[in-house]
Amino acid sequence: MKIRTLIVDDEPHAIEIIERYAPNVPEIEITGTCANAIKAYQVLQTTPIDLIFLDIKMPGLSGTDLLRSLKTPPMVVLTTAYPEHAMEGFELDVVDYLLKPIPLPRFLRAVDKILFNFKGTKPAPAAEPQAEEQKEHYLYLRVDRQYVKVNTRDILWIESVKDYLKVITPEEVFISKQKISLAEKLLPSGQFLRIHRSFIVPLNKVQRMHPNHVVVDGHQLPIGRNYKQNCIRQFLPGEMDMDKI
Repeated sequence: MKIRTLIVDDEPHAIEIIERYAPNVPEIEITGTCANAIKAYQVLQTTPIDLIFLDIKMPGLSGTDLLRSLKTPPMVVLTTAYPEHAMEGFELDVVDYLLKPIPLPRFLRAVDKILFNFKGTKPAPAAEPQAEEQKEHYLYLRVDRQYVKVNTRDILWIESVKDYLKVITPEEVFISKQKISLAEKLLPSGQFLRIHRSFIVPLNKVQRMHPNHVVVDGHQLPIGRNYKQNCIRQFLPGEMDMDKI
């Protein structure tokens, strides 16, 4: 089954990029394009759409305002040149958030999430050019009324403390008022693992795993009961029961 897709952006070049990338994923069918959110709203009233690539900043009506106006929105991937809007987007439960200019590898990682949401599968490997380097990935945190750019490669772990988030790096601890579930969505796919309702760890920095905790940078971080089986699948795929560890 094809994923009927609408591209909404006031920049023709941005539309062209997604139209050029889409043939790499046979499941995606570009149904139409719109240069503004008002036109997109009209299309959505008459045409079945499964997915929107939606720009945020557009004249007249913003992408997020369009999304809020829809009673039953389709899957949405936000596209923008402004990283400070990321948190607003994920509060609206979007599938992913792409920063312009969008590189093909990052587009394909978004497609992984789209296909999982749509039918629980991932795309056939095909398309990602081996020669193209992966770009740096950053987490933008609102700290003391400004946004701080944190390279996700530097993160040792993320901890939720009441209404705040602590992002621990070797050099500094950043404290931001936001939900851990939103931060989890912003992290690069496949590189981080939620091990507890209050903890997220980078997979490549876990030094040891025990029945009830993992060790990162010499610190013991608890594994929550509801997260144990997922930890086993990630770290000990041959084990079926945590008691066997």
